[in-house]
Amino acid sequence: MPFIKSPATHDADAPILEASHVTVRYNDRSALDDVSFHLVSGERVAVVGPNGAGKSTLFRVIAGVLPPTSGKVMVAGHCPGGHICIAYVPQRSQVDWTFPVTVADVVMMGRTGKVGLFRRPKHKDWAFVQQCLEIVGMADLADRQIGELSGGQQQRMFIARALAQEAELMLMDEPLTGLDVPAREDIFRIMDELRQRQVTVMVATHDLNMAAERFDRVMLLNRHLLGIGRPADVFTPERLDAAYSGNLRLIQADDGVMILSDTCCGGDL
Repeated sequence: MPFIKSPATHDADAPILEASHVTVRYNDRSALDDVSFHLVSGERVAVVGPNGAGKSTLFRVIAGVLPPTSGKVMVAGHCPGGHICIAYVPQRSQVDWTFPVTVADVVMMGRTGKVGLFRRPKHKDWAFVQQCLEIVGMADLADRQIGELSGGQQQRMFIARALAQEAELMLMDEPLTGLDVPAREDIFRIMDELRQRQVTVMVATHDLNMAAERFDRVMLLNRHLLGIGRPADVFTPERLDAAYSGNLRLIQADDGVMILSDTCCGGDL
């Protein structure tokens, strides 16, 4: 068996992402149960559900870092483990921001699959990193230590890393949490750029109103997949009640359901 596997090829006729009957169990407890769906290239999908719904678990399975107990995930027709086109942006709380690396160093990490694990980046790779930083508006912060960044800058750095990776599927776990309105708008501006590049983006979020307003499709998850499609079709009172067990306050408006609050507590899986 070779030490380093060759990157997986893409099947042009296969969906960029397809999950079939994915189940994940921890110590006889289901984190995901029989989840099936597929995405197409370039779409923007919000994954919503209460804490503990399995959003982070789903992302880890798609990224290939957590094997499902049963079922399978296919990325462009192949298992996710061999792909270098999947970018995973973790929750900011999961990152050691004291680690002594610069913004440019982190973005260059996205080039590892292209450069090679034990090879030094060439001038053209550093030039490409600079281009990616320019796209997200952080070229002037290339030499900044990552702990000195604001929340919005941290997210833009990770998106630049995904651009440097030449990712075709980006998984963003709660990227907008704690950001002010201008920082959120910066992230959506960059997502629009990703759409033009045919990058498929999945975003885990607790903000259902924003999910309904800013995403092509929404996925309502609470261990089971309760719905995926247009927000107006998925965010029905019946499905929201099934997902949140009455912990949402809903107001019926002329143009749909207004969601006032999510009072569900507990850690996500």
